[in-house]
Amino acid sequence: MLFVNLRCILMIIYHYETTSSGSRHTFPDAAVAESANRTAYRRIIGSTYSVDYTTGNPSTTVNTKESVFDDNLNTFFASYDRSYTWVGLDLGEKHVITKIAYAPRNGSAARMQLGVFEGANSPDFTDAVPIYMIKDVPQEGKLTTKYPRVTKGFRYVRYVGPNNVRCNVAELKFYGKKGEGNDNRFYSATNLPLVVIHTDSAKEITSKTIYTPGIIHVISDEGSSIFTDSLDIRGRGNGSWIFPKKPYKLKLAHKARLLGMPAKAKKWTLINNYGDKTLVRNLLAFRISEMMGMEYTPAGRMVDVMFNGEYKGTYQLCDQIEVKKNRVDVTEMGAEDNSGSELTGGYLVEIDAYAAEEKKWFTTKDFALPVSLKYPDEDDITDAQYNYLQTSFNRMVSRVASPSYNNPVMGFRRYLDEDSFLRRFLVEELAANVDAWWSVHMYKDRDSTRFHTGPVWDFDLAFENDIRVHPVAGNPEFLFLSPNTTSAGNMRDFVAKVIGVEGTRMRKLWSDARNNGGLTLENLNMFLDSMQTQVYESQKLNFVRWPIMNQIVNQNYQITGSYEGEMKVVRDFLEYRLAWMDNKVGLIPVGIEGIKTRNAGADIVAADGGIEINGLKSGEKISIYDMSGMETVSATAESANFRINLTKGLYIVRIVSGNDVTNKKIMVR
Repeated sequence: MLFVNLRCILMIIYHYETTSSGSRHTFPDAAVAESANRTAYRRIIGSTYSVDYTTGNPSTTVNTKESVFDDNLNTFFASYDRSYTWVGLDLGEKHVITKIAYAPRNGSAARMQLGVFEGANSPDFTDAVPIYMIKDVPQEGKLTTKYPRVTKGFRYVRYVGPNNVRCNVAELKFYGKKGEGNDNRFYSATNLPLVVIHTDSAKEITSKTIYTPGIIHVISDEGSSIFTDSLDIRGRGNGSWIFPKKPYKLKLAHKARLLGMPAKAKKWTLINNYGDKTLVRNLLAFRISEMMGMEYTPAGRMVDVMFNGEYKGTYQLCDQIEVKKNRVDVTEMGAEDNSGSELTGGYLVEIDAYAAEEKKWFTTKDFALPVSLKYPDEDDITDAQYNYLQTSFNRMVSRVASPSYNNPVMGFRRYLDEDSFLRRFLVEELAANVDAWWSVHMYKDRDSTRFHTGPVWDFDLAFENDIRVHPVAGNPEFLFLSPNTTSAGNMRDFVAKVIGVEGTRMRKLWSDARNNGGLTLENLNMFLDSMQTQVYESQKLNFVRWPIMNQIVNQNYQITGSYEGEMKVVRDFLEYRLAWMDNKVGLIPVGIEGIKTRNAGADIVAADGGIEINGLKSGEKISIYDMSGMETVSATAESANFRINLTKGLYIVRIVSGNDVTNKKIMVR
């Protein structure tokens, strides 16, 4: 067995032991004596310049990378640069690393927390994968030993310091055995899948328009599965791009179904969720979208991300909103589709407050809605397609603006699919998303006159996470009407006209989701339980990398000081908001659909912990239904007054007196 001891003499020493079966490698834990029977030269590699702390200038003679391999814990390497700095070895041949040891610079142990060990077979480390990450602050004055389980062989090994520190390390040692190894096991930082990206020349991503080439590894199934491909990567997002933790757009060289998600595609996104300290608000909204029956809901998975050897934190690997099977599934178009039925679709657009930043966009004649092209791409769309799309979209918007917009034949429903619009409205209002109408995707399929609304996107400021609308409970109206919410053009007026005549249909869609779609508080809390368990280990590392738990970030209205506290904000909000929506939208309980509410002869009011009914006539029948449609109370009035204690929630009280039926919704708090 091979023992790799990285020493100042730049040697790897092999020790052999003869047995009855022949010669075999041994793996001594102690340093091999200089009289060992074979030595081989190995080269120290790493960041070129160290720092001379006495002058603050770069140096090649003081605190150099050679100090890492001199068996002296009192000497150390300190890189001049503070990002993407590293030190390692060219082993000459591939080795499977089975043990590592490391020691921090005295007085600077915290500078090794989140440092990453990598192995590669390309000298520029573009194909590197992690071997180990230091999760805790190491102990000073001693070597800390760890045993990686990675089974692949590497010629090049290195230690990459965390971001914004000078790669301070006193000593490194690597142990292993010579060989190719295999792909049976790779490193995972937590229970989450790990996305590893290296760009050419370790180039940082600073542009949202220019792609940078690189290589991606997606390690999953606790390290037993790996996907590898070349890719191009750039920045993405609008408000989210300003944060130090950046979001990214990925374009793979080959189509792939990443982490079991439905779409086989090249384009994917890494969502940073920087201002959402739960990290899961987007995925919660996606789950609600599914429960609401949206035609398409983006798929997403929580992942850890390493970029050029640095740990970047907890991200959401997610679909790109695009026309594709299992995404926005409308007919794909080509440059030849310029007439007849082929010209009619499919199309994907975004009503977007940032539309003016795009190369091709337009403003609608009515409501002044800014519209950007998403499909066909602005570089691919023909003049005929662009003109048709603009005309069709303006026609739909003008019908909403028309005085006869509610006409059953010639009104807006001929050109706008009301169900998809209302479903999206309900998702956004339940989530209390302040940016709901800042960005709105719509699509139109071939041979259809109607634009559909969706998918949903961008919920980092939702679920009571925005000081501009906090407390949401203080607003008696739908949130989109608040002047503190955002709106692209006059989208707020557009929404008001549509929902103003769709109360009955909206109530039916909401009731279907609540009664049949699984949209219950219990199910949402179960989902949050699952996500909290799933990301618990990862989030702890994320908030070491980004220590913002005790800071106001973006539009946060409060500091809870803990991950559990942040999740409680969401849970408490959902308990209130679901009941509020039941009351505001109107909920048709199972079993009494179609019963119309009449003026009550009796006075039905909410009381502390229950319901009171006054003014009853003897013999009148009283039924009380919960929101599942279950009859929880059945009684006959024996006097003018009736009281019942109930748990908090929304109820339907039904009073039958002869041929008269009275129904009233009551909120018990």
